[in-house]
Parts: sequence; structure tokens; C-alpha cells
Amino acid sequence: MKDYQTRLEKLRTDAAECRLISDLATDPAKRELFDRLALHLTTLADQVEQAMLHWKPTGTQ
Repeated sequence: MKDYQTRLEKLRTDAAECRLISDLATDPAKRELFDRLALHLTTLADQVEQAMLHWKPTGTQ
């Protein structure tokens, strides 16, 4: 589970970096690209987090 937490933090960090690049970009195409990447990475992170909340190790009840 610790590995999943590390991956989740990486996704959130990458999303924040893409958001920052989007905010700083002067080229409209790059701004949109990094905005879409930030949204996609945030969505992935949210899905990983939900999976972690509902995950139950095998052998437990």
C-alpha cells in the first residue's frame, strides 16, 4: 500500500507542476496542453485514491 501512496503523491505533484506550467505559458497551445495534462493527472490521482480507500487485502474480512 505504501507504493500506491508514493505513486499517488507523484501524480499529485506532476499535476501541480503541469498546472504551474499552464499558468506561466505564453503560447496558447502550450497553455491548453498543460492544462489538459494537469486535469488528466488530477483525475488519475483521484481514481487511485478512491481505489486505495476501497481496497481490501486478500485474506481479511
